[in-house]
Amino acid sequence: MENVLRYYEFSDFFQDKSGAFKGCEISYTELNSEHFLIFTKKNETYDLYVSKYSSEKEIGLKLPEILELLMEDYDKSIPEHRVILRKYLY
Repeated sequence: MENVLRYYEFSDFFQDKSGAFKGCEISYTELNSEHFLIFTKKNETYDLYVSKYSSEKEIGLKLPEILELLMEDYDKSIPEHRVILRKYLY
C-alpha cells in the first residue's frame, strides 16, 4: 500500500479531527484546488473517498462540503480497485 500512496503522491497519514472519518487516520492527494481523494486507514484496512473542501488546509479539521465513498477495503491486487483510483487521477 505504501507504494500506491507514494506513486500517487498521497500525504502522510494523520489523525482526522473533523469527525467526518470517524477518527481514522487519513491521507489525501489533490485532484484540483477543491477536490481531493482521501484514504482512511483503520488497522490495515483502507477506504477511498472523493471529497470537496474550500481549501486543502481544511482537510482533517473541518467537515467536507461533499464526501463520497468510492470503495471499501481497497486492495491494490484487485484490478477493479486500481481502475477506480486511476479513473480519478488521470
